[in-house]
Amino acid sequence: MERSFVMIKPDGVERRLIGEIISRFEKKGFKIVQGKIVTADIVTVEKHYEEHKDKPFFSKLVDYILEGPVMPMVLEGENVVEIIRLMVGNKEPRLAAPGTIRGDFSHSVTKNIIHASDSIESAEREIRIWFAE
Repeated sequence: MERSFVMIKPDGVERRLIGEIISRFEKKGFKIVQGKIVTADIVTVEKHYEEHKDKPFFSKLVDYILEGPVMPMVLEGENVVEIIRLMVGNKEPRLAAPGTIRGDFSHSVTKNIIHASDSIESAEREIRIWFAE
């Protein structure tokens, strides 16, 4: 069974959207096999976003994830990576379709509610970072 990594970001946690987001994934038929609410540390966040370390938005992104608790999760299901990406929607709020998580709840490119793996390889890497135990 395919697995994906999803993280509800600080603004999603703060706005109490965890239940709404999880409900959407469960209604789609995906199983949450791991999940926790944590206050991330800088080492974990920098490792998670290391592919962006040379980009101008890197420090802003890291600072944002460190603002408050996040909820990393591992979801399982058929074609879970691709389908979750569609459910999450475009990171640019103006382009995120209504009905997607970002289309319904996001209003900022940076503070955009949720992260979802973009490939099976990314999912495996991100799961190892957040669920090393």
